Amino acid sequence: MVRFGTGGIDIQGVNAGTDKAGRCLGYLVKYLTKELDACYEPDTDAQRAHLDRLADALRWEPCSESCANWLLYGIQPAEPSKGLVPGACKGKAHRPANLGYRGRRCLVSRKWSGRNLTEHRAERREHVMKVLGAVGARPELDTSDDPDGTRYQWVPIPRDDPNQPDRTQLLLHSIAQQRRWKQQYQEARHAAEVSATDQTAA
Repeated sequence: MVRFGTGGIDIQGVNAGTDKAGRCLGYLVKYLTKELDACYEPDTDAQRAHLDRLADALRWEPCSESCANWLLYGIQPAEPSKGLVPGACKGKAHRPANLGYRGRRCLVSRKWSGRNLTEHRAERREHVMKVLGAVGARPELDTSDDPDGTRYQWVPIPRDDPNQPDRTQLLLHSIAQQRRWKQQYQEARHAAEVSATDQTAA
């Protein structure tokens, strides 16, 4: 590592795999990419349109734990406050000049989960089912269980299908269903906490 300043050049060795190496790497990458838009100037309308599409896409991506865009995925942001609106986050990552980057430019390996979104959903579902099962509760389903995936066939409804259900009714039904599931999950958690408290008191 080389430092420049009024005191001259300060050269220090950095060993790979150490905490110091990780800090140095994060520092270098952060400032090398601090102004990402300054290193590239679009020359054509197609290039400018591409950057506009990228900026618009990043507008809806979560930039931090407290970003309002998590609401689009059914996830409550950290430390929520009144007036959270998806797409209106003021985080730096949503600015075209940052191109989706904010703060630390490198995510350290100890924070990697190693799982994709499908695996996260499966893990969350397993947790919910475990909580419900602990108090003998079962989620209310519109259809019977189909563990083998052979009882039902799910296909998109064509736009010109005359028998397709009303979209407003589908939306209201989905909202009501989610509220029922959430209430049932909260009741199961409360019952489990009460049971654990009673056992501790005994």
